[in-house]
Amino acid sequence: MKFELTILGCGGAIPTLERKPTSQYLNIQDRHFLIDCGEGTQIQLRKFKCKFSKIDHIFISHLHGDHFLGIFGYLSSLNLLGRNNDIHIYAPENLNNLLEVHNSVSGKNFNFNIVFHPLNFSKLKRIYNDKIMEVFSFPVKHSVPTCGFLFKEKSTDRRMIKEKIKELDLNIESIKKFKNSENCEVNGVLIDYNDVTTQGNQPRTYAYCADSQYDENIISYLENVDLIYHESTFLESKMDKAIKTKHSTAKQAATIALKANAKQLIIGHFSARYDNSDQFLEEAKVVFNQTITAYDGYTHQIKIEN
Repeated sequence: MKFELTILGCGGAIPTLERKPTSQYLNIQDRHFLIDCGEGTQIQLRKFKCKFSKIDHIFISHLHGDHFLGIFGYLSSLNLLGRNNDIHIYAPENLNNLLEVHNSVSGKNFNFNIVFHPLNFSKLKRIYNDKIMEVFSFPVKHSVPTCGFLFKEKSTDRRMIKEKIKELDLNIESIKKFKNSENCEVNGVLIDYNDVTTQGNQPRTYAYCADSQYDENIISYLENVDLIYHESTFLESKMDKAIKTKHSTAKQAATIALKANAKQLIIGHFSARYDNSDQFLEEAKVVFNQTITAYDGYTHQIKIEN
């Protein structure tokens, strides 16, 4: 069961030849999500062989150009390719106005329906839910209203011990009860579900922390996650710049991961003033050793733990 993140762009506000603006593709058990959509996202999706046309849900953290300007080209391409299925967009409300203006100016409407979900910037809120997973938005501090996103699998049923099914000659009704953590009477004997089942898969989690200044208020949303992506636009030597622009340093991102007890951290959104990310990794690892620096095309799998 796949839980795979692909970094489409890890650059800051000004793109470079090596780093495109922010965008990520997330595949969770064949649910295909796009997180932010900077310029050229549709090209990056093709370049890194992502399921371009299977994305049904787009999450836009805030309305700075490097996080959303690519959505116009991406949606236009989907339209030209004949898409007619609904597409859901979770974003600041003004993006819906921009999309309407775009259609009005271009004289064209999309052949598919856009289901728009305005984000809430004041509290944690569940914005997507199905039988295997859910997505939450949460507020982060930046120079404009901004949200992060938390993707969570749901707990799975317990697993039957195959030998016990045969040994006790269990019927389907009994198996369902045991898998649902219920004790059940079999041939006049009450059987404890722990004796015939093992624990199901541990749910996997991914937290996307968009452009944000250092803010310990978000830690409660991130506790014990498998993976955090946290922006780290600057190194510590540019702390004054980070404070002024409401961004974070690599060390600050690592501190959030440490205090949230995360398993792994990916840092990105690097300022164009830096040619490489070596120093970012050095600064972050002093605080949180399980840090990875993003690069365009980097793919990360979160494996199942029993």
